Amino acid sequence: MATLLIEIQTEELPPKALENLSSAFAASLFDSLKEQGFTAEDSKVTAFGAPRRIAAEVTAISERSPDKPFRQKLVPAKIGLDADGNATAALKKKMAALGIECEPSQLAVVNDGKQDQLYYDGIKPGVLLAEGLQAALDKAVKQLPIPKVMSYQLEDGRTVEFVRPVKHLVALLDDKVVDVELFGLKAGRDTRGHRFHCKAPVEITSAESYAKEMEAAKVIPSFDERRNKMVQELKDAAKRLDAEIIMPQDLVNEVTALTEWPVVYDSSFDEEFLSVPEECLILTMQQNQKYFALRDQNGKLKNRFLLVSQIEATDGGDAIRSGNARVVRARLADAKFFYDQDKLQPLESRVSGLSNVVYHNKLGTQLERSERVRKIAQQVAKKIDADPKLADRAAMLAKADLRTLMVGEFPELQGIMGEYYAEHDKEDAKVALAIREHYQPRYAGDELPSTRESLAVALADKMETLAGLFGIGQLPTGEKDPFALRRHALGVLRMLMEKELPLSLDDLIQIAMQIEMTAPGVKDTSDELRQFFSDRLRVMLKDKGYSAHEVESVIEVRPELLSDIPKRLKAVHDFMGMPEAESLAAANKRIENILKKSSGETGSEVDATLLVEPEEKALYEAISKVEPKLGADYSAGHYDAVLKELAPLKAPVDAFFDKVMVNAEDPKLKRNRLTLLNELHKAMNKVAKLSCLAS
Repeated sequence: MATLLIEIQTEELPPKALENLSSAFAASLFDSLKEQGFTAEDSKVTAFGAPRRIAAEVTAISERSPDKPFRQKLVPAKIGLDADGNATAALKKKMAALGIECEPSQLAVVNDGKQDQLYYDGIKPGVLLAEGLQAALDKAVKQLPIPKVMSYQLEDGRTVEFVRPVKHLVALLDDKVVDVELFGLKAGRDTRGHRFHCKAPVEITSAESYAKEMEAAKVIPSFDERRNKMVQELKDAAKRLDAEIIMPQDLVNEVTALTEWPVVYDSSFDEEFLSVPEECLILTMQQNQKYFALRDQNGKLKNRFLLVSQIEATDGGDAIRSGNARVVRARLADAKFFYDQDKLQPLESRVSGLSNVVYHNKLGTQLERSERVRKIAQQVAKKIDADPKLADRAAMLAKADLRTLMVGEFPELQGIMGEYYAEHDKEDAKVALAIREHYQPRYAGDELPSTRESLAVALADKMETLAGLFGIGQLPTGEKDPFALRRHALGVLRMLMEKELPLSLDDLIQIAMQIEMTAPGVKDTSDELRQFFSDRLRVMLKDKGYSAHEVESVIEVRPELLSDIPKRLKAVHDFMGMPEAESLAAANKRIENILKKSSGETGSEVDATLLVEPEEKALYEAISKVEPKLGADYSAGHYDAVLKELAPLKAPVDAFFDKVMVNAEDPKLKRNRLTLLNELHKAMNKVAKLSCLAS
């Protein structure tokens, strides 16, 4: 058993795809070798990924794959053998086509359930690693999740496709070169090190020495190790500057993919730029320059930042610091110019310009959309105890920053810049905050709007999108959801539930749909939208750890307010831990089936004088005893108490079904017993539909 190393050395790989490319390459290579039998039980694969290479190391590899027994189906016995047991022409032809040479007596006869079939049992010899590795390499390259394929021409004139042109191919089994080929390159042991610190070719001695020899050439080939080293150096540098580092994971991964040998330096910019909103400065540094911004211990943005180079400067980095300071100054000067220019014009004056921004070719402009959002926001505000005037004002200004220079340059700042400009215009604080927060939640786990006015505008904005696009038939299909309707729906559900708003989903859909239908071509799709929300709600609740049965039991009773659902679910979950739960759920299902078959035969109330059997009398008394307490606890929202109070009903319910004939011959008795069961059903299903919990 030996260690195998494969490295594909290329021109600079796309940084945002590098980690995925390297892990996918290693996984595919390993799976293919394992499938061919070259690996052992303790074989392990290690992925390497750097700006100019992807590689994989696999331990415990055999130089030859094992022989494999196989069974080949030939022809039916009656066709392949004559009366004397000799091979017929049909059998000889089949065997010749498959390259099989043997006597008919050596063939196995197996009945397949219909007739006897002839089979050849043979041994497929193993192959050398070079042959198996070539197949594994070809497969791995084809399966790579390449974001955009690049075509380039080889020296012999052939055109090939890969993520980037390949310069070197290394294939070593321990210290021996494996004879494979890729993109016109024969495998060897030569590769390239750091672009600046190691210009001479690097000769890899053995597979196991690859990582150390690359590090000697100023390349850390492991993506994880390089990232960890960089992050630690960033933290150390921030600590020296007595600062907190702003280090989003996406930026960390991208910079890791851009550097072979990360070296951290600090630099600075003029304090005058701190007058620009910090979100603009941070986004400029992160997006354009890949810098890491710093805050002081009070959380205020500093005029210093950290940068990651891959050059160990001989002058201590002074030239790198000053060069990056010059570059960032130009970038921040642009941001300051945009900000200063935008403030010259009130936010309200930009609203009319939204008529020049197309929202959707069937739903009109952003101005027309804003008018619909305003109307929805006003009605929602009244329902949730928000100020309708403030909600209307915020909805009118919510999209105005789309016409600003800053948002034109950085679309990620929409809403954020709207708040800054509204504050500059002396708008009400709640209006300014709602402009920022009406986009929330932007993603799963994002914060919800903090005020009732913000919630009103956020709900209106998302519901206008949902009602409008559903109304013109632009529903999400499969994995395609270009307008993020699933995310909008989950945001609406979260706001209604987590903020415990006194507004039902049905009312919200009705408000949005009625206003949206004023747009030409929009149809009433309330039922489809309601089902869409219901499907999202089921997914959302299951993700919180509740079972499908528990979720269904609560959704089936259709609580008016979604804020009730979490409390009901917790009560149901606790109820299922009670010893009486299974029996009561099964009884409830039985009651439902009886009542369905006897639709219209129940009375308005139970006649106690018609209760003749001891068991039905006992059940009636038990229901009468618990009903007042159930009603009081239910009205108070004590759902856990309601379900716990059902426990004493188990014994009388079981006895009733054991001893009492519901479908009595006397019509009056039958009607009264059905009425009793109906009363029981209503008492048991206040919190949730218990029949959904029956196994």
